[in-house]
Amino acid sequence: MQIHHLTSAEEQLMQLFWKMKSFYLKEAMQQHPEPKPHQNTVSTYLKILVEKKFLTTEKEGRIFRYSVAVSFEDYRNFLLKNLVENYFQNSPAELIKTMIDEKLLNSSLLSQFFEIKTTVIPVKEEAEKENPVAEFIRELTQPKKKKKKKNKKKKKS
Repeated sequence: MQIHHLTSAEEQLMQLFWKMKSFYLKEAMQQHPEPKPHQNTVSTYLKILVEKKFLTTEKEGRIFRYSVAVSFEDYRNFLLKNLVENYFQNSPAELIKTMIDEKLLNSSLLSQFFEIKTTVIPVKEEAEKENPVAEFIRELTQPKKKKKKKNKKKKKS
């Protein structure tokens, strides 16, 4: 599904609709904070949001029940991808650098997400001896041993 940009008015209404998930026009009007827009204005925006496939409709008698079709998380991810592509040369690292420079993100918070955990697993020598490839590699990588010269001279008694 392709997601489109919303105008600020559409986005404001969607913020309300994401909380409600499924609603009638009357319920949306009741839940809208003051100052409330005119019902015809909200109705027009509902039609636009249905055309943009952010909402779906189900006719119940003479009225429509609206349901959210694009989740808040999907729209947020869409906006974030567009932000990175259009304002940070498609580089998430540039976004993080800017957030750190603007003090929107600090190193302790950043390290919380990128904590590196290491585990040391000891190598079992017995397993290596049974593995002919490991033994061959060990022979190749070990330095050559110098052979001791045998002393041909006999010791005087």
